[in-house]
Amino acid sequence: MVDVLLGESYFLRFDPKLWEAMQPYPPLGALYAASLLRERGHSVAFFDAMLAGSEAEWADAVARTRPRFAVLFEDSFNYLSKMCLLRMREAAFAMIRSARDHGCTVIVSGSDASDHAPEYLACGADFVIVGEGDVALAELLDCLAGRSDASLPEIPGLAFFPDGAPREPATVVFTPPRPPLSDLDALPFPAWDLVDVPRYRRIWLERHGYFSMNMVTTRGCPYHCNWCAKPIWGQRYHARSPENVVAELKWLKQTYQPDHISFADDILGLKPGWVQRFAEVAERENALVPFKSLHRVDLLLKGDTIPALARAGAKTVWVGAESGSQRVLDAMDKGTRVEQIHEAARRLHEAGIQVCFFLQFGYPGETREDIEKTLQMVRECAPDDIGMSVSYPLPGTRFFQNVRDELGAKQNWEDSSDLAMLYRGPFPTAFYRQLHIVLHKEFRARKAARALRKAVRRPLRFGRRQLRQAAAMTYNVLTLPLARARLERLARAPHDGFVALPHMVPAEAARPTAQNEGQP
Repeated sequence: MVDVLLGESYFLRFDPKLWEAMQPYPPLGALYAASLLRERGHSVAFFDAMLAGSEAEWADAVARTRPRFAVLFEDSFNYLSKMCLLRMREAAFAMIRSARDHGCTVIVSGSDASDHAPEYLACGADFVIVGEGDVALAELLDCLAGRSDASLPEIPGLAFFPDGAPREPATVVFTPPRPPLSDLDALPFPAWDLVDVPRYRRIWLERHGYFSMNMVTTRGCPYHCNWCAKPIWGQRYHARSPENVVAELKWLKQTYQPDHISFADDILGLKPGWVQRFAEVAERENALVPFKSLHRVDLLLKGDTIPALARAGAKTVWVGAESGSQRVLDAMDKGTRVEQIHEAARRLHEAGIQVCFFLQFGYPGETREDIEKTLQMVRECAPDDIGMSVSYPLPGTRFFQNVRDELGAKQNWEDSSDLAMLYRGPFPTAFYRQLHIVLHKEFRARKAARALRKAVRRPLRFGRRQLRQAAAMTYNVLTLPLARARLERLARAPHDGFVALPHMVPAEAARPTAQNEGQP
């Protein structure tokens, strides 16, 4: 028996696109919580849904470990957990029910639960942690286990049904919101010993030829993109010190020998001088490991940030480019300029760092001209990889407030490849799914052509890989005209959508409730 079984409901197997890509990372959120609970004297077992086959394996883990407390601690560092996919919500509900069937006290922490606490409680959860979960979970367990004198109403960041009350939304008790942690250096490192690291290593080596592990250096984001949901940290942003991050990086390097690190921060190195200090300490401590990270283009252009990233070991930088239309970026409150995207891409390539773009289509009022500007930006900047999404309204955002009257019964995607328009966007869902095809066909053809031009200059290195690139380029070039023609037909199809960029509701009017925002 253990005190706590920690798990989460993001099953990679339930997301066909990402299951095919097979780049799995364990849930850092649960691993941080496990370390903190251990410090408090709780015995902890861990269920890793990332590589599990189904919810039945969770039920088996509950039966095997017989925990007093079953905790679904969703990984708030995984952007797909923040998107609240329907298949994962269904998994969470099934896991809640099976844990209750085994007599466990069930606790849930995560973005979707923070936004929809009454639904999770009605499904059978005893407590929902609203906002940041580490310390709240520790305090709650201490209270329930009789280790503290605190009463439930005194613990910030909880939602629950009072004893004897009907399990209805109107009876849910929300305790005062919990301020996010500011001293991240005080947290213990994630409990990697609970993870089947050899299995992750084997998968990465078989599929990609290298082994990647994940880390996080910050929590939150202070920027105001009006489509970005922030139910855990709100607008707060806190960072670990470069010295603390390097200490963990050095420990991972010595203990598990990763070939690559994926930093899961919304923005790595936002604080002035952080990246430069990180590079300096990592070099001094012999802790350099190639990594990928996420950044804003305007911050990358400040001072010597890009050269410092190169010194620190940056291999790949992803940026939220979003759109090649300044009109759309301004409507999003993105706070960046199209020319900054071009300049950041140029400088990163010059520094020998791969640059990748997140692109977002379907924002209210986006026109075919705006879409073409984005496609042209991709052609001119020649990123090394791209990811495409369509605008996705989530509770607590100004964007959600602006389109909420347009929402139908379906308000979340089923999985990450869904690309459904959840409101009356500029074009129908079929258009954006076809745009995804066109965008990627053209991108892959151009990328293969660039690689082949390099290979031709070194004919002795022309081998099987280059032949595959030539075949892929030929296929994409030949099928692209038909794909574009279908896209144009879909663009002309009748559609009842927005015709102009709407006036966004004032920030104060769209502000989430304290319970949903997770902060004062």
